[in-house]
Amino acid sequence: MTVSIYNNSSFTDTPYGLKLQQTFSSAGTFSVTIPSGILRVYAVVIGGGGAGSTQTTGGGGGGGAGGYSAGWTYVSTSVTVGAGGTGTATAAAGNNGSPSQYGMVFAGGGSGALNSTVGGAGGGATTPTGSTSTVSYTGAPAVAANAVGYAAGGGSTAAGGFGISSGGGAGIATATGAQTAFAGGRGLICGGGGAAGTTGVGTGGAGGTGDLYAGGTGSTGTGTSFGGGGGGAGFTGAGANASANNGGNGGTGGGGGGAASTLGTAGSGGNGVVFLYY
Repeated sequence: MTVSIYNNSSFTDTPYGLKLQQTFSSAGTFSVTIPSGILRVYAVVIGGGGAGSTQTTGGGGGGGAGGYSAGWTYVSTSVTVGAGGTGTATAAAGNNGSPSQYGMVFAGGGSGALNSTVGGAGGGATTPTGSTSTVSYTGAPAVAANAVGYAAGGGSTAAGGFGISSGGGAGIATATGAQTAFAGGRGLICGGGGAAGTTGVGTGGAGGTGDLYAGGTGSTGTGTSFGGGGGGAGFTGAGANASANNGGNGGTGGGGGGAASTLGTAGSGGNGVVFLYY
């Protein structure tokens, strides 16, 4: 019998025979109790998603997805779940997502979008700042803007790069006429969509759609009070739709926040998540 892993919701890359025993999805540092006799734990660790950005005039870029790491580690008595970057209505770079860690397994947050139309990169083992990603936990190399990678690059006049943790889509600078911003990259965890700033009909980019959840849709309307980008899909939840010129929040489990246009409020990244198997 042939089974497609892309349509099989029970698919997992955890070692055969282990059970998911503990899940941590609230941001912060928490104590962990592992039963006596357990010497190693298999951890799946996802960092917080980066926030989108907004611009004084025109559209900002989408935030990058949180990093994804998985592997064996010694038993630890604490776990850290990274918060998603908080979206703001200030023309500046979006806030980065925070890293998550259990024992020796760690994942960076996604990069917030740049203070421009450029989207943030997906997180690797550490948190990037900008459109270039960082080396992943597996050792896969960092990549530049627009590039496909384990941790993908942010979009620069393009959709976010595709990857395990994808990049945020690029926005559209101040313009006239009908304009559509770029989508967040597809992946396991996805970047947010860029925003469109125009006096004509503006449509924000959709958040990237993941293997299990959809990205949010961008908003459409005439004038600069529309064109927000959708939030990227997280590992455990869908991205939120944009509203007017505000970006949608990233999905839970590291989705990147959608961009805003013309001083709307950019979408926040989704909090990370940690799964412990033994």
